[in-house]
Amino acid sequence: QVHLVETGGGLVQPGDSLRLSCAASGSTLDVHAIGWFRQAPGKERVGVSCINRSDGSTYYADPVKGRFTISRDNAKNTVYLQMNSLKPEDTAVYYCAGDPDYYCSDYELKAIDFTSWGQGTQVTVSS
Repeated sequence: QVHLVETGGGLVQPGDSLRLSCAASGSTLDVHAIGWFRQAPGKERVGVSCINRSDGSTYYADPVKGRFTISRDNAKNTVYLQMNSLKPEDTAVYYCAGDPDYYCSDYELKAIDFTSWGQGTQVTVSS
């Protein structure tokens, strides 16, 4: 079983940047795809970005394309989400999730496709 821990959240102003980290431990070789999701108060959890362990291919949801960048360091078992030009609508709890079988492509991320989850980290964008 893999254990995921997110760090890097915080309170920033519009236009600022943050980098989130998702550190994996345990059965890390069982995780192929790592996805980032976010959940705002009163709203459902939605997919933001995803990266494959095998080939590094990625997916980005339309609202974050051009502003967010996902990357991975397989040696450190860590996936990063660099978030630039943050907007108030980016405010949410951000979760990373892993799955042994999922392959990140052009299809919308769905929470139901991921089996392991971190506890989440709060990102607040406010002036």
